[in-house]
Amino acid sequence: MLELRDVHAVYGRSHVLHGISLTARAGEVVSLLGRNGAGKSTTLKAIVGLVEVTRGTITLGERSLRGLPTHAISRAGIGWVPEDRRIFGDLTVRENLLVGEAGARRWSLDRLYALFPQLRALAGQPGGSLSGGEQQMLTIARTLMTSPRLLLLDEPSEGLAPVVVKALAENIATLKREGLTILLSEQNLAFARRLADRAYIIEKGEIKFEGPFATLDAQPEIRRAYLSVG
Repeated sequence: MLELRDVHAVYGRSHVLHGISLTARAGEVVSLLGRNGAGKSTTLKAIVGLVEVTRGTITLGERSLRGLPTHAISRAGIGWVPEDRRIFGDLTVRENLLVGEAGARRWSLDRLYALFPQLRALAGQPGGSLSGGEQQMLTIARTLMTSPRLLLLDEPSEGLAPVVVKALAENIATLKREGLTILLSEQNLAFARRLADRAYIIEKGEIKFEGPFATLDAQPEIRRAYLSVG
């Protein structure tokens, strides 16, 4: 479904991605692992057109995404959940969800409330009054309202309490069972292992490992070299 091949990207004069190649097949959850600053978020931003790609190809199905504006990439079927969440603090939870509403939508409010019951109870509350975990669920739910074929999750567990991380993992596992393709950027190895079918490790803008978690678990030297946790 999604394929990046030899992708190079720049921030201004800084060369930040150096030949990234990865794939996420339909219905698969793929994790992009690495330390802070390794290039995980930059890779996701390259996919959605927020950093300049100077070489390589990015395709969704048969469609090339390179050079398209972000809104066109969204319409092509990619939903991006950024690390900083970007909710509308003055809008209610329900209003935040309706901002993302697409014409032919797969996800109704009732269906999202079934997935995230907390949001139903908070529907009339301003988004800015929610906890970090509630805001993360709201951001994911709002992105689902655009009916994406592929969901990009950037550090969804970052800064959340363990009990919230567990609930979020259950929500994402439900999306996986629904058949949604997900590219998950994470530092939390246990969280990623629970959800993903395969992993890539990125360091200094280069892919250093690709394979199933069983292979990664059998190579502790790789984990020590490129990940923050063992």
